[in-house]
Amino acid sequence: MGLPAASALHADAHNETLSGKGPHIKHVPLESISKLAPYSALILCIIFVIYFLFRFYILERFLLRKVYGKTYTQMDETTRRGFVNHHIAGGTKVAILILAAYPFICVVFMTGTLHSRFAGSKHVTMGDILIIAAQALVAMYVFELFYRPKISPVSVGHHIGAIMIGQSAIAISLNLSKEKDATIEFLLCLVWGAFDIISEFLPHITIILYRVYPTDHRFLRKLFRMSAITTLIGTITETVLVFFLWGSLWNWWTLAFKVTTPILHVIFAAAQLWGTDVLYTMYKKQCSIIAKKDDVETTAQTEGKDVVVNEVESTTRTEEHKAEQGETPVVSEYSASCDRFESSDNRARRSSAVLK
Repeated sequence: MGLPAASALHADAHNETLSGKGPHIKHVPLESISKLAPYSALILCIIFVIYFLFRFYILERFLLRKVYGKTYTQMDETTRRGFVNHHIAGGTKVAILILAAYPFICVVFMTGTLHSRFAGSKHVTMGDILIIAAQALVAMYVFELFYRPKISPVSVGHHIGAIMIGQSAIAISLNLSKEKDATIEFLLCLVWGAFDIISEFLPHITIILYRVYPTDHRFLRKLFRMSAITTLIGTITETVLVFFLWGSLWNWWTLAFKVTTPILHVIFAAAQLWGTDVLYTMYKKQCSIIAKKDDVETTAQTEGKDVVVNEVESTTRTEEHKAEQGETPVVSEYSASCDRFESSDNRARRSSAVLK
């Protein structure tokens, strides 16, 4: 189904709808995203400045020190930067969710268009809010690429892909006479971004709490398990919805987007599944710590003594740190880790050096 370019460009284009059945996105007219689209680079720069000011003068200067105390001040540089980044990413996603949830749902799934008025405003449209939200998410990805000292290749691919496709969707919307799929491409990018915000928010909270409560293993086990489940469900749901919308709009897509859209989604899904695997690995590590400690405590109770299992916990924390940094161990290293845990456990049982 195609729209003649001329019908999409006159002043009342945003009032046009298409007849027929199907999801609402099929009936969104070809129209400019927002009057702010030509200034998208300026919006991006302003958001970068906001991120810098918030990070440098608020988070790092006093807020994180005041809230977390020694937990924050005693972190090494790599851990500290990751900790700060999780706060910025989590805060950004909350802000986007509050700002853009209504216009996103209204335009993609209900009856609104990008030119519909936002909350009864005479000047602000749904597209204005959505383009600002999109640029905030893109800026967050760019910030992470520059700020974090360690980032996995899969995450790099995901972030670069999201940055390029997001900016491309805005750029092609400036030439509607030649880009008949510009509007739906932007809306599909919004769907990708929405799932990233929803499914990836809990992992930010999880890693923050992991740094704050490193010895509460039963709590962390539940948290990592919940995060792994939510990211997996989010990825599956996103894949189903994206390909449903992509297939529903098949006749609208140009050849370039018919080819690149599934490729990009595979990259995004791979990054999310990799994150799920890391969270699951950390969940299993917490299970391992709990099992070892319970085993040692049971042995100690049998002998009428209390046991401190510092070596087991220290070894496991090192492995968890590798997983969180993206250095997920291979199978042979898992075996070696299990051997070290077993060896530590046996020494804890036999040696009086670990007995109080």
